Amino acid sequence: MTANPARHPADSHDVIEVRGARENNLRDVSLDIPKRRLTVFTGLSGSGKSSLVFGTIAAESRRLINETYTAFLQSFMPSMGRPDVDALRNLSAAIIVDQERMGANARSTVGTATDAYAMLRIVFSRLGEPHAGGSGAFSFNLPEGMCPACEGLGKVSTIDADAMLDRTKSINEGAIQVPNFSVDGWYVKGFAESGYFSPDTPLEQFTAQEWEDFLHRPATKVKINGINTTYEGLVVKVQRMYLSKDRESAQPHIRAFIDRVATFATCAACGGTRLNEAALASKVNGRSIAECSAMQISDLARWLTELDGAGVAPLLAGLRETLDSLTEIGLGYLSLDRESGTLSGGEAQRVKMVRHLGSSLTDVTYVFDEPTVGLHPHDIARMNDLLLRLRDKGNTVLVVEHKPETIAIADHVVDLGPGAGAAGGTVCFTGDVPGLRASGTLTGRHLDHRVTLRSPLRTPTGHLAIRGATTHNLKKVDVDIPLGVLTVVTGVAGSGKSSLIHGHLPRTGDVTVVDQSAIRGSRRSNPATYSGLLDPVRAAFAKANKVKPALFSANSEGACPNCKGIGLVYTDLAMMAGVATVCEECEGKRFLPEVLTYTLRGKNISEVLAMSVAEAQDYFPSGPARAIVDRMADVGLSYLSLGQPLTTLSGGERQRLKLAIHMAEKATTYVLDEPTSGLHLADVDQLLALLDRLVDDGNTVVVIEHHQAVMAHADWIVDMGPGGGHDGGEVVFTGTPADLVADGRTLTAQHLRQYLGG
Repeated sequence: MTANPARHPADSHDVIEVRGARENNLRDVSLDIPKRRLTVFTGLSGSGKSSLVFGTIAAESRRLINETYTAFLQSFMPSMGRPDVDALRNLSAAIIVDQERMGANARSTVGTATDAYAMLRIVFSRLGEPHAGGSGAFSFNLPEGMCPACEGLGKVSTIDADAMLDRTKSINEGAIQVPNFSVDGWYVKGFAESGYFSPDTPLEQFTAQEWEDFLHRPATKVKINGINTTYEGLVVKVQRMYLSKDRESAQPHIRAFIDRVATFATCAACGGTRLNEAALASKVNGRSIAECSAMQISDLARWLTELDGAGVAPLLAGLRETLDSLTEIGLGYLSLDRESGTLSGGEAQRVKMVRHLGSSLTDVTYVFDEPTVGLHPHDIARMNDLLLRLRDKGNTVLVVEHKPETIAIADHVVDLGPGAGAAGGTVCFTGDVPGLRASGTLTGRHLDHRVTLRSPLRTPTGHLAIRGATTHNLKKVDVDIPLGVLTVVTGVAGSGKSSLIHGHLPRTGDVTVVDQSAIRGSRRSNPATYSGLLDPVRAAFAKANKVKPALFSANSEGACPNCKGIGLVYTDLAMMAGVATVCEECEGKRFLPEVLTYTLRGKNISEVLAMSVAEAQDYFPSGPARAIVDRMADVGLSYLSLGQPLTTLSGGERQRLKLAIHMAEKATTYVLDEPTSGLHLADVDQLLALLDRLVDDGNTVVVIEHHQAVMAHADWIVDMGPGGGHDGGEVVFTGTPADLVADGRTLTAQHLRQYLGG
């Protein structure tokens, strides 16, 4: 079904009207987007897709919804500025289904996030023998069901109090050395004014009772300065604030603190199941709810078909539908007890998607950010089915996407460009997919572009042997990874690709792993500081103006004192979400006014940091600075701003930035994890040329990848499978891409054959 973009005035309520959008690099964009249709937004990275979909349409929808709440409630919400747009009409409530990792709560699992566990709890409360009570008796998040020893976390932590204290000091002298516990802050005031001990007494002089109150007193109602509040011991507070949340999603300095003060072990009382004895003793068909939660989802769905019971038939049907949807979308290898915080961005997005499929809401706008990330072509087909199902329930589905398989199912396409950054921000095409093909735009020209099989193949110079690999679902895998060539490791989601390469590829000093993990650093870090570009830039500014290089660092002498060189002022609202506002002193420029009077070739340091990589290539004629920006351009980051905070980069952008930096080093083996994430079809050719350059320079390149263009371009393929979870974990093919296409019987072989037109 293809939507006709032409609309009559009578149908005006059937379109979202965007008029004069100027958010980020958008150039006065005006267009109509059909409602209750599937619209895919295409274009180069940095062309303005996210600015239009997320920064304008979704942001305004959320802001308008927030405005329907009372002023009192709004005061507890983060303030949202109005997007830079003249008018937006006919918006419906927007639900953003993005790749943000799911919550920082260690109590959140795949089961709780999808409501599958809530349904399973009701099944056990009705059918379980011996009867344990209502559904709450099987909840590890409620007192009646949780293990009393670990309070439903499944693990116990031991805190080394001395690692976060200086016993020689008093509380007022800074004895508490915990992140965000400054002497003049709210948390420390609570201890100092609690009345349980003197804040001026060194901790080493505390009595046994004072020490107990200071560290371990449970939450107790107290009055401090006439205000009713709750006091809790330091260990109790740290446990609640930092240890009951997912460590991986914490900021780097919090992670370092947790690692320093805490040790974790599986709870001996419940064996890590999180539940108390009564919940574990109640069984259905010989299985406890913990055993069901630990099963692979695809297996649990099959097991449920053995159950019957008049009182739970509708519930079982609903639960099976949720589990089948998770399996359909390629997540059947997960289990309901898997912590949400351990899911990848793509897995998290697909779990959220399943949750919305079960919703009774219609006429909602669903916004997706590259839902195919991390998906094998076999899984993309299933993802497409779910997008269409959401649309067919009467919803508007907006998808930012590069994969031709998903663009192909669109009712309507909006192509932005023609370039990225300052060269983007205009609508190059709106209409249906055949119209896009005929449009002559960069996306239209590349939609049917196919990379051919490599010829001639490069000859391996040796092999790295992997023997008896058993990490996660691997089944004693033996495989040889050839040296001196481009090897692609592929297979469906959960088949064991990452376990094989990250877990077992011999790690010597000359192996460089370039993945999509968050870059350790703060909101101060940006591509210029991370890449080392700022060092020669500061030196050049200092030499040209005969002053110290430190003046041109926003982390040193040149920093604006008000925002400390961040450009934003963060206001901590204690119990509520913090608010960031542009610094009034420097207007977001980050530097002292004096520093901005110094120029280099007509630009001050703030203006240089505002440049894109492409603009910086023109600005730096030669030398180390030019070499660094050239490498960034080589990996497809021409549109990136030099001063953009690293915290705003996508996983694919982070990986390509790391690759640009590592290219300057002497490595012999590069391991890349889905480097095509976030890349436009036109940029994939550039990436392949870069991989070729690395190999031709004498390196080995091993790529975990699903993109058929990369598979076709490889010298050697290792295909994992045949399925995901315990249905995977085996090498189902090794050989050349030509052999895979000619003789392979795997899912990868089928899709690569289709891609090449076979």
